Amino acid sequence: MKDLQGVDVLVVGAGVVGLASASALARSGRSVLVVERHAGIAREVTSRNSQVIHAGIYAPPESLKASLCVRGRELLYDWLSERRVACRKLGKLVVAVEEAEMAGLETLLAQGRASGVPGLEILDARAAKRREPRVAGIGALYSPETGILDASGFALSLLADAQTHGADLLLRHEVVSMGLHPSGWRVGVRSPGADSVQTVDCEVVVNAAGLASDGVAEMAGLDLDARCYRQQPCKGSYFALRRPEDLDLQHLVYPAPPASSGLGGGGLGIHVTRDWLGEVRLGPDAEYVGEHDFRVEATKAGQFAEAARRYLPGIRADWLVPDFAGIRPKLAGAGEGFRDFVIREESESGHPGLINCIGVESPGLTAALAIGERVASQAQGN
Repeated sequence: MKDLQGVDVLVVGAGVVGLASASALARSGRSVLVVERHAGIAREVTSRNSQVIHAGIYAPPESLKASLCVRGRELLYDWLSERRVACRKLGKLVVAVEEAEMAGLETLLAQGRASGVPGLEILDARAAKRREPRVAGIGALYSPETGILDASGFALSLLADAQTHGADLLLRHEVVSMGLHPSGWRVGVRSPGADSVQTVDCEVVVNAAGLASDGVAEMAGLDLDARCYRQQPCKGSYFALRRPEDLDLQHLVYPAPPASSGLGGGGLGIHVTRDWLGEVRLGPDAEYVGEHDFRVEATKAGQFAEAARRYLPGIRADWLVPDFAGIRPKLAGAGEGFRDFVIREESESGHPGLINCIGVESPGLTAALAIGERVASQAQGN
């Protein structure tokens, strides 16, 4: 471990956003320490999601969610291929079952094309069935750039790259205090059960703490409500098929967004995905919660099957078993419209050298490498 007093950058959080930032910063020649409160990396948002590589169709083209997703996807496929991390470009069908939902597909098509996503096309019912015979709908948006990956393998590859370029990782330590210091920031970290707090001086703090990132920003002295940084935890549960062969799908299959949703909402709807090991899952739903509860209620199986039957007839509740749940760190509350990522160096707010990554939900996994690039660029002036 390097001398903590002399570190250039302290990164809070060892999910893919924190690790991608650490990798980019270490490659730029900065000394980097990543502090993670859990006993391992990628324990929260990174590992509890659909593990999908998104094309970049769901966010307005002028947003960070769109631009960083598109850039991140381009970087990600190359990164995973070069490091032999499991991934597969399966393609996705977003299925409309009612005429009113076709407007949602047209919105996704227009947004995706404006953001530079290649290969998008609207399919009629017959063409959609040729691609995915089990799908039932009046039309679908086909996204050939969508894929799947091993998110844990990706996180490990980021850590390996960061460490190869000199970064250090401190597990089972939590940031408990932060304050401006003549040379930058003084950060207090403590391990579980320890009586004393260890002090780390650094020039830059990267707040990539995921579910805790708004709390870290508040600890640094920012007014969450004035800055609109308060996150709204949104739980999403998943069910797995007992027998993956019961749904022999070649693509990922998503429902069309309702025309009235504005694509803000709680999520993208209960969709059907495969992972790199061949498991098939339904989910996630969207439930705003006060506590971080990762239990999956088995009684929801009927709701999940009913939702998926709209576009994949024949799915039965007794095919499903509870799998896992994740929590999205959303900035938009229930019923609110679109909110973008916050990836911001805070000199303007009087906190120079603090780079906040807040509200990084989907497509944060896809965008991670591009977020890392942006963080490293913002850190150059500090």
